[in-house]
Amino acid sequence: MALPRTYDSQHCSLARSLEIVGDRWTMLVIRSAFQGVRRFDDFQDALGVARNVLTDRLNRLCDEGVLRRVPYQRRPERHEYRLTRKGVELWPAMMTLMMWGDRHYAPDGPPLIIGHHGCAGVLTPRFTCDVCGAFLGPGDVEPRPGPSA
Repeated sequence: MALPRTYDSQHCSLARSLEIVGDRWTMLVIRSAFQGVRRFDDFQDALGVARNVLTDRLNRLCDEGVLRRVPYQRRPERHEYRLTRKGVELWPAMMTLMMWGDRHYAPDGPPLIIGHHGCAGVLTPRFTCDVCGAFLGPGDVEPRPGPSA
């Protein structure tokens, strides 16, 4: 029996979440947004994704309320894409998935370290700083090159 192409028939919050964010490009667009990328061309440069695929993912994320369009130019009309509160709530899930990948798929060490702005510490799986113990959220951290960068 083949799996359906969508999760609509499943009564499961994980399946419904995957319907929105469960493909490679969508998660990478969201990761880039957390890294401060806001404009279409900058997303494309950062990701190397085809324009039609990027357009589709940005439109879907805006339709779902994960990103919002903010105009920055009138003629021609152009928008920036910014994370909404709903989008920011994805940060712990993304960091957990990244740390899982670091443990299981980064034999030479993580390519990226999530460092604490306030000190020399880094993000732990409990979302605290390993040096000062502060609870860390997306505004408290910065990506730094890791051992395998």
